[in-house]
Formats: sequence, C-alpha cells, structure tokens
Amino acid sequence: MKRVLVAMSGGVDSSVAALLLHRQGYDIVGITMKTYDYDEGGGVANETACCSVESINDARTLAVGLGFPHYIIDIRDEFEDKVIDNFIDEYMAGRTPNPCVLCNKHIKWEALLRRADQLGCDFIATGHYARISYENNRYFISQGIDAVKDQAYMLWGLSQESLSRTILPLGDYNKSEIKQLAAENGFVDLARKRESYEICFIPDNDYRGYLRRKVADIDKKIGKGNFVLSDGTIVGQHNGYPFYTIGQRKGLNIALGYPAFVLAMDAETNMITLGKKDELLSNKLIVTNYTLSKYGQIPEKLDVKTKIRYKDGGTNSRIWEKDDKIYVEFYEDVSAITPGQSAVFYENGDVIGGGIIAEIKG
Repeated sequence: MKRVLVAMSGGVDSSVAALLLHRQGYDIVGITMKTYDYDEGGGVANETACCSVESINDARTLAVGLGFPHYIIDIRDEFEDKVIDNFIDEYMAGRTPNPCVLCNKHIKWEALLRRADQLGCDFIATGHYARISYENNRYFISQGIDAVKDQAYMLWGLSQESLSRTILPLGDYNKSEIKQLAAENGFVDLARKRESYEICFIPDNDYRGYLRRKVADIDKKIGKGNFVLSDGTIVGQHNGYPFYTIGQRKGLNIALGYPAFVLAMDAETNMITLGKKDELLSNKLIVTNYTLSKYGQIPEKLDVKTKIRYKDGGTNSRIWEKDDKIYVEFYEDVSAITPGQSAVFYENGDVIGGGIIAEIKG
C-alpha cells in the first residue's frame, strides 16, 4: 500500500483530496503547515486563512473522522526566507511578485517532500485543480477540467522530481462536485466554508500597508517621486514606486484629461511613467529563472499559448531559448505585461514550462 502525505489547509479542496485518496486505499498521513503568525502585524486572520486556528482544527477534525494521523509542522522560517523576503525584495526592486508560485515550489513541494521522506511517504498530494501527465519520460502539469478553478499556471516551477512524486486528486473534478462530495460525506460546514482569495500572509489584502509594516521607515527611505509621461514630461508626484504596479489606474490621484495608467516604474530614480491604455500594449517579453517540464528543451521557434497572469486567457505566441533566457513573441499585442509576474507556456492544455518576466519588448 502506497503512503501519501496530504497537505491539508483546512479548506474543502485539500480535505476532499484526502477523502478521495482514503477511498482509493492509500495509506494517508495528513499534514498542516504553519507558515505565518497573524499577530505579527499582517492583519487579523479569518476562519478561511490557511494558518488560522480554525483551519488547523478543521484539518485535524477531518483526519480524526477518517482515521488517519495528522501532524502540524512549523515552517515559518522557511516561509519567511523563501516567500516573504522575496516578496518584499521584488517590490523594493520595482517589480510585482507572485508569492504563490514561490510558495508552491519551495514550501508546498520542496519542504513537504522533505517531511514525506521523514514520515516514510511515497507521494505527496495537494488540493490543486490541475493534473499530472507523463509522456516521453517527462512529467508535466496539465490543466484541470474546471476551467474557472484551474491552477496549472501556479505550478510551473515544480521540478521533475517533485512532479514524479505528486498526486493531484482534484484535476478531474469541477469545484461544484468537490463541495457536493464534502457534504455527502458529512462535512457540510467544509462544503459551505468561504474561500480565501487574498495573499495568505496579507489577510487584509493591503500589500502597501504590509510593506510599511515590514520595511522600517519605507516612506522616508523611498520618498515621493515624479510621475512622468513617456517623453519625460513631469506631470505630478507619487508616494513612492513600491506602492504602484503596471496597469494600475485607480489611486493615482492625478488628472491628465484622460484615463491614466502606470506604464513603468524605475526603482533607481523613483520615477513612474504614466500613459494611455493603448501604451500598455506590447508584443514581446523575456523570461528568466524558468523551469521546463514537458520538454527538456524548447523546440526551435515553438508555437504556444502564453499566459502572463493567473486569470489571463492566454495569447498565441512563439518561444525560443537563448543564453539561459526564454524569448516570447506574441502574434497579437497583450496589455500590461508586468516584470516579476510569471509567464507560463501551454501546448494543448499542457504546461511546457514557465518563468519570471524580466523584460518587456515591443
């Protein structure tokens, strides 16, 4: 009998993942990872927060009900080092990070696999809506059947080793089916539990306030800077580049006679470039720090669909590798490409790979 370590946040998805694997006859071990202290100035945790007492208790209750062991592990130091520090560093460098991608790679997989080895587990499992595929001696992520909940985009950073030891039980289900399974098996409260969409360590969803709490005297260190147009004309002042992101329109507090959007940010000069919506359009980008999964290397000038953010529908493009970078050329312009975010490449619903957007071209 194969032993599986199931990451249990206390939410309905990870709980039903454990339930499904239990039904399939796996030897289940549940584990809840404490990643963050909500009393450190990050806002007040609600019952849906992954590290709240309520969520930990919900995970424990399900494990006890199904008769398998459940452990709580403290990985706050790892989370601080790999996720939170990077989050702050990226904003201070004038980029907009995606902490969930790093959390998946370094916390929900690498750290989890180390615990799996300690507990004698063959596999790990999570409640992500995606599927694991295997072809030509390569493991890769494929999109889940629920197009709305699909989370393949968030998993591009997983290594071949991580993928080879991963089970994703929810990839063949719709969210409505998962809630129904929870209710039918007596976990009605879980089925009704409200989902959390904010960054887990910023439960009040105010990243600007979070930066101010974590970076001492950030307002004094950065100070106010100039809003400029593409031709360099100064049109006003802003509160400091870390508090803005590309494509932002609201909260600029400036009147130009037309809707203004953030086009670019310069951390060295504390200058933010504003412009019209059509100035956000680009057709090329460069990706670094990438991971390939479906192929060991990208075939020459491969046609793919590239997503530049989680809720992006994807745009037809071609990609190629050169000098440890992936070059992307879109067949039509895309809006608000944002350095620091992830670009993920798909072929017929399979994730070829992904990486961090480093530069915008065109």
